[in-house]
Amino acid sequence: MENDQCIFEGLLHPEPLVVVISGPSGVGKDAVLQTLRKKHLPFHIVVTATTRPPRPGEQDGVDYFFISRERFEAMIANDELIEHALVYQDYKGIPKQQVRQAIASGKDVVLRVDVQGAARVRAICPEAVLIFLVPEDEDKWMQRLKGRASETEESLRLRVDTARQEVARIGEFDYIVVNSHGKLEQAVETILNIIDTEHHRVEPRKATL
Repeated sequence: MENDQCIFEGLLHPEPLVVVISGPSGVGKDAVLQTLRKKHLPFHIVVTATTRPPRPGEQDGVDYFFISRERFEAMIANDELIEHALVYQDYKGIPKQQVRQAIASGKDVVLRVDVQGAARVRAICPEAVLIFLVPEDEDKWMQRLKGRASETEESLRLRVDTARQEVARIGEFDYIVVNSHGKLEQAVETILNIIDTEHHRVEPRKATL
């Protein structure tokens, strides 16, 4: 009987996952990550580096690492980033060391990136779990964007055009999650269910970066 138990014990330690949360601007990616953080789950939620200035209420090292353009370009030159992109005139990128340390510790790693970034993560980590967030409808999504004090008519138009291009690439993702207005917890619960399901695969995904 003891030998039988040992056989099954080997199935109870699933490999850590790399989970990518993406979607168009204004769909609530930041809110999803903030809610995940508050649950104090055994995940490592990656903090993205960016050259854009912080928005009201954002904290350096929590929401983003807010760094200078010069520092970011040095990180690119030194190959310190898993992926990076110039998004709406500002750089965003994922530091390599942060992700590798989390995987080595056995924790699931959750990344927030745009659609281009998701494609690059999948290219270097084919076993990543890609989740695409969508709003419940376009009108409410537009209201979210217009409610941002940082949005101008020009930047709003650019985000809408970019979002339409991003939605056309939804087939590159593994899962779609609707983030309905006022139902953030429901969206987060769906994401947690996806992660739990992935950990119950007979052939687990193996995260390597």
